[in-house]
Amino acid sequence: MLMPKRVKHRKQFRGRMKGKAQRGNVLAYGEFGLQAMEPHWVTSQQIEAARIALTRYTKRGGQVWIKIFPDKPVTAKPAETRMGSGKGAPEYWVAVVKPGRVLFEIAGVPEETAREALRLASHKLPLKTKLIMKADANAKTAEAASEATTEAGGEEA
Repeated sequence: MLMPKRVKHRKQFRGRMKGKAQRGNVLAYGEFGLQAMEPHWVTSQQIEAARIALTRYTKRGGQVWIKIFPDKPVTAKPAETRMGSGKGAPEYWVAVVKPGRVLFEIAGVPEETAREALRLASHKLPLKTKLIMKADANAKTAEAASEATTEAGGEEA
């Protein structure tokens, strides 16, 4: 399981998952990726299950990048404990995932294999996801750049 080696504070507040992902929202390494569509806490066990599904389907071919890391401790009090007497002990670790965040990237395998592997991995995760490709990302950025230049040219004339 993934977890930090050490942390500054043992217990954290729950926090809020407001807004879209500002970073980690584009493909950085691979050709295909799995992108989150909704906010959620993803546990280290869920990340590991998805990773195993990915690597098993690809028969350990290609390369897989895990783009999220569970660095937030979630505490829980024992069952049948009375209210009060402080906060519970850390039970497990989660990664805070906002919409637009790329969770996994994969490269070095055919498109059909990558699609099916990422589909199987998405079933292990507690949130809606979509498959993204490097070609799509390049086309969108090129399209946005061309629109910006045409708009700028129109304003100058």
